[in-house]
Amino acid sequence: MTIALTRPAVATAPSVSDGFVERRPLRRLGLRKPVPFARLLGVVLILAAWVAGTHFGLIDERKLSAPWDVVATGWDLLVNGALLENIAASLQRAGIGLGIGIAIGTGLALIAGLSRLGEALVDGPVQVKRAIPTLGLIPLMILWLGIGESFKIVLIALVVIVTMYIQAHASLTTIDQRFVELSEVQGVSRATFVRRVVIPGSLPGFFLGLRLSVTGAWLVLIAVESVNAIDGLGKMMTNAQNYGQADVILVGLVVYGAFGLVSDAGIRLLERKVLSWRRTIAG
Repeated sequence: MTIALTRPAVATAPSVSDGFVERRPLRRLGLRKPVPFARLLGVVLILAAWVAGTHFGLIDERKLSAPWDVVATGWDLLVNGALLENIAASLQRAGIGLGIGIAIGTGLALIAGLSRLGEALVDGPVQVKRAIPTLGLIPLMILWLGIGESFKIVLIALVVIVTMYIQAHASLTTIDQRFVELSEVQGVSRATFVRRVVIPGSLPGFFLGLRLSVTGAWLVLIAVESVNAIDGLGKMMTNAQNYGQADVILVGLVVYGAFGLVSDAGIRLLERKVLSWRRTIAG
């Protein structure tokens, strides 16, 4: 009687060549060379759907203007200078608030992340502010600072401070324990440890906070510019709402979207340059 023996299924081991394990490309995880402008594919599809819906009458142009009408309106606003003036005012507010917020938020994260006393003094107030909606502070800021530029810049800075603090502080306090133990074994001084291990290790969190901060700054900007402002994209869109000008509102939204996309792409590029030593899933 012959007994048939079945071989157990064994996972195929990676091939070995010259003592080195041959690596297989993990394409499903995205470990490949990125395709240029691939992130614009979704935007292009949305624009195509907008054009098709308007062309075939599926979209009411009284509520959502046709793309070609938005382009024509944008060109008219650009030619008469109104669009550039409003863009300049918005960029100035966002830039000042963003700069102040990044500096303060990063500084607070360093104080809290590198000192137990600093964390005890800083983390609580920041977490309390995090739980309070920033736009809910508009009446108080107007009462304290008036309706001028100050309260708008302060609100933008507050959003950026919290965002930068949360991301940078998390990175500072989650450094790989192996690096800490290795530094202790090597007898590295605290200053050298912070400079050579902690700061480089926290840079990914810093850049993530930077990206989120830019987005948050734009979101708050459009809200504060609708409150007693005399210029800016938010004011332009508020005036358009009062007169039922959907095309002008869409021009403002397109400009906001373009600024957000360009700023995020710029930060991503800077991150890849600074963190060229770090291999990530995104490649």
